[in-house]
Amino acid sequence: MPKIAYGKRKKKRLKEEYVATGHCSSSSLFFPAVGLCRASTTRSRPSIQAAHRSDLAGDMKATAPSWSSVGSLFATAMVVRAAARDVLPPEAYGALRALLGRAAATFRHPTDTIVVLESDANGVPNELYEAAQLYLGARCLASSPPVLHLHKAHGTTADVVASLPHHHTTRDTFRGVAVVWTSGTSPAASGAGTTAGYSPAAYGGRRGGYGPPVAVGMRCLRLEFPRRHRDVVRGEYIPHVLAVASALRLKMRERKLYTNGQSYCHGAPMDEHQMMWSSHPFTHPSTFDTLAMDPALRDAIRSDLLRFVRRREHYARAGRAWKRGYLLHGPPGTGKTSLIAAIANLLEFDIYDLELTAVGSNSELRRLLASTRPKSVIVVEDIDCSLDLFDRTTRASSSSPTSQGVQFDVMGGMMPYTRERISLSGVLNFVDGLWSSCVGERLIVFTTNHVDKLDPALLRPGRMDRKIELGYCKGHALRVLASNYLGGCGAGDEDDHEELIGEAERLLEEVHLTPADVAEVFMGCDGDGAHAALRKLVDDLNGKRIAAQKCVESNDV
Repeated sequence: MPKIAYGKRKKKRLKEEYVATGHCSSSSLFFPAVGLCRASTTRSRPSIQAAHRSDLAGDMKATAPSWSSVGSLFATAMVVRAAARDVLPPEAYGALRALLGRAAATFRHPTDTIVVLESDANGVPNELYEAAQLYLGARCLASSPPVLHLHKAHGTTADVVASLPHHHTTRDTFRGVAVVWTSGTSPAASGAGTTAGYSPAAYGGRRGGYGPPVAVGMRCLRLEFPRRHRDVVRGEYIPHVLAVASALRLKMRERKLYTNGQSYCHGAPMDEHQMMWSSHPFTHPSTFDTLAMDPALRDAIRSDLLRFVRRREHYARAGRAWKRGYLLHGPPGTGKTSLIAAIANLLEFDIYDLELTAVGSNSELRRLLASTRPKSVIVVEDIDCSLDLFDRTTRASSSSPTSQGVQFDVMGGMMPYTRERISLSGVLNFVDGLWSSCVGERLIVFTTNHVDKLDPALLRPGRMDRKIELGYCKGHALRVLASNYLGGCGAGDEDDHEELIGEAERLLEEVHLTPADVAEVFMGCDGDGAHAALRKLVDDLNGKRIAAQKCVESNDV
């Protein structure tokens, strides 16, 4: 009995273990022998693995035809494409491509397109087209695309300008919005047929001109963007392009020195500005760091100029024209012209050198003023010598050679006539009248050697907002001139140089010498060294001091 009971308990325990471990199903418990369950278990494990392998093989067999079908589909598509390109006419092939493109576009987000033409129907250039080309050349094309157009104007110092070639595309991103620029040619308008083409070499002139009509479409730029970002592109991106292009154009432009006089363009059309002003490149090297003047006055002028260019909104709120007047006065040779050049270089402005004696009438003076451009300095030098501005009543004498001329009468004879000259009233309106507000961001600078001769109406605030007196050379101006002309010469003799400069500074308190006189002494010693130049300056100052003392003694006697 104990043996039988032990066997039953063992068999029951083995059955429970096999069921718990999953080696045998619960159905095997109906078999009386444990060995049968164990044998069935050993036979079921290989069969399960074999079934799993057969399932994987079946899956591979089912997947293999799908990949082969994809390959066959691509090969068929390439064959059909090549056959369509070779067999179909170009028109039919283009239509098929357009149809397929429209079909593919249905699966993408809708887009809008803005076409920017190079000019309008009258041939007037489109500012947005020029701005977009400049913007793309500086921003989107900076990553060296495969094809690039480069341009540099002949005879100028301007930088090379890049632009987008015809039938090419570039991309840009603005505030997360991706846009696409494409250059091309718009079809000629129906009924127009031809358009006037601008040629830089037309008529053989350097300024270019409009040549004969050509039967080609107008150049254009296409801007494509997602329709859902329409407001961002139209309201923010396009003004951004214009603003960046304006800043780039200002940075890249070649600054000019203009004078009133007609320029000739060999038959090419001219605007009002070209008819009234002739220009030359402005390359004066003067800066505020090289000015021989009091450092406090120099810094005050620089701060006033920088504040002026930043206060456009302030002038608009105050109801005043965005301009400012300066009167520079002092003896000849005190640096008035150098200060004007430094102002233009600091603000990167053009200079209009107005010669009043060449202006025939007040109306011509207004035309000259109206034809100037923003970011400019209008200069009238030696205004006390140009016109009789302190006399309001008398007109030019008939005997004056500048006011007389000759005209022909109807009988063919000659008779003298008196030409109208500009008056003080015309100059006052030029400075502070209604015509002075026609162009913004402008400085008006008058220079004179005798400020006491000018009419007080010309000097009041609003016309001459700041009066700057430039005097004789003193110690601070001497050191600037020595640094400009003698800097780096004779290194190692600083103590000796300092002694000579100190002696010259003491003498300049007694002797009146302009910065131009000191500069001429230094220029005459070019190559002789700093010590020789300073010694010569001290000797000249001593000589002038002794001569002045003798003159005073002789007058006393």
